[in-house]
Amino acid sequence: MNGITKAFPGVVANDSIDFDVRYGEVHTLLGENGAGKSTLVKILFGLYQSDEGSIRLRNDPMEITAPAEAISARIGMIHQHFMLVPTLTVAENVALGTASTRRPFTDLDLVSERVADISRQHGLAVDPSVEVRRLAVGERQRVEIVKALYRDVELLVLDEPTAVLTPGEVDDLFVILRRMADSGHGLIFISHKLREVMSLSDRITVLRNGRVVQTITPAETSTEELAQMMVGRSVNLAPDKPKREPGGVRLEVQGLTVQGDREEISVRQVDLLVRSGEILGVAGVSGNGQRELAEAIAGLRSVEAGGVVRLDGIDVTDRDVRARRDQGLGYISEERMKDGAIAEFTVGENLLLVEHGSKKFTRRGMLAFGAINKHCEKLVEDFGVKTPSVETPTSSLSGGNIQKVILARELSAKPKVLLACQPTRGVDIGATEYIHNLLIEQRDLGTATLLISEDLDEVLGLADRIAVMYEGRIVGIVPVEEARRNQIGLMMAGVPEQEARNSP
Repeated sequence: MNGITKAFPGVVANDSIDFDVRYGEVHTLLGENGAGKSTLVKILFGLYQSDEGSIRLRNDPMEITAPAEAISARIGMIHQHFMLVPTLTVAENVALGTASTRRPFTDLDLVSERVADISRQHGLAVDPSVEVRRLAVGERQRVEIVKALYRDVELLVLDEPTAVLTPGEVDDLFVILRRMADSGHGLIFISHKLREVMSLSDRITVLRNGRVVQTITPAETSTEELAQMMVGRSVNLAPDKPKREPGGVRLEVQGLTVQGDREEISVRQVDLLVRSGEILGVAGVSGNGQRELAEAIAGLRSVEAGGVVRLDGIDVTDRDVRARRDQGLGYISEERMKDGAIAEFTVGENLLLVEHGSKKFTRRGMLAFGAINKHCEKLVEDFGVKTPSVETPTSSLSGGNIQKVILARELSAKPKVLLACQPTRGVDIGATEYIHNLLIEQRDLGTATLLISEDLDEVLGLADRIAVMYEGRIVGIVPVEEARRNQIGLMMAGVPEQEARNSP
């Protein structure tokens, strides 16, 4: 790809980018959100067309205007969210969109035979006859790879392929990807996890603000240098967390059993204690009941199936959200634009959402706009929110700055208990560093924090104790100084704590 430029209204996503991939290599695209990674690969796959620049494939000029043309040119793409039909078998999913030798019918026997051959050849261990809905997340990832290999791709793009995998599944995936590269495939790997990038890549191209900063090999760099290239300044990847003795119990969850959205049981007999000045991290792969647990504690989901939630010793199980906030609960929701902020509201309005009735901001039943603006401007300054003014619509801010607005609102209320769900999801490495430091600061102020995150590095870096959740249950709680990555990974896959502890 030579001189690729792509502009959208108000932003140049790709600015004269040169990028190449060789046979038999894994070439990683690394950069913060908005650096231009996804735009570049979408141009390669025909989802966007560039304004300037050219693409050459096998030294021949190519003009790719649609994904069908990319597939015909033996380019494949595996998206972060799987493109599979759960009710169909593996063979049926692979056959979708491909030509059949028995038109107008699909020759599933032939498809199954070829899927089995591909699985054996690449060590993918996929049964063609199984329905996709019965497969684990890691197995579904393998089906996506089989789909690409079935179409005989030479160049494969993988967009954040490890986002929903356990550490063990990530290791298995990397073995498969390395084997594909060694057999002559070219792979483009997109990830923000520096440990993974250093482990898998042959070359790394770092993008910042739509431009190439540098192309480098892992042997020539370090995670700290890569982070600095991404952000443009030095970044502290491991938060400084001084040892602290926790105080009394602030949050107690006892025998909590919660129904999910489809009336199935999503949280099963969960017991948790979080003390003052402590961060309890909940680790687990997405979809194992973490969201339902958080919503039940926050008062957004009723606890009809059983259990008790106590804040500072007060039973709040049957109380609403306002009562829990009054009791000292702060809540950073998993989906910031669904539960955390109102996109159409200004920054100031979002900062005041939960305090608009406070006596500090009202005079004779009317809003005191002078006091409100002063309060909001101070929060913007204190929390480093990058916004033209407090009157700016929240929807125009970056994800990291929206998250800072939510943090400013929740932490300015001085919560006794902070429920932080995926606090750095979708934010860049600079904002992540800032948010981690804020959470440590709250811990040192005596806040009891329940941190729910699918990022194991984040949990290991921030938590004092780690509770591992699998299929709605807590399978074990481990002090962070005793936690080993592979042990936590096994527990995330459902292995009991004692058995995981004894693993090599």
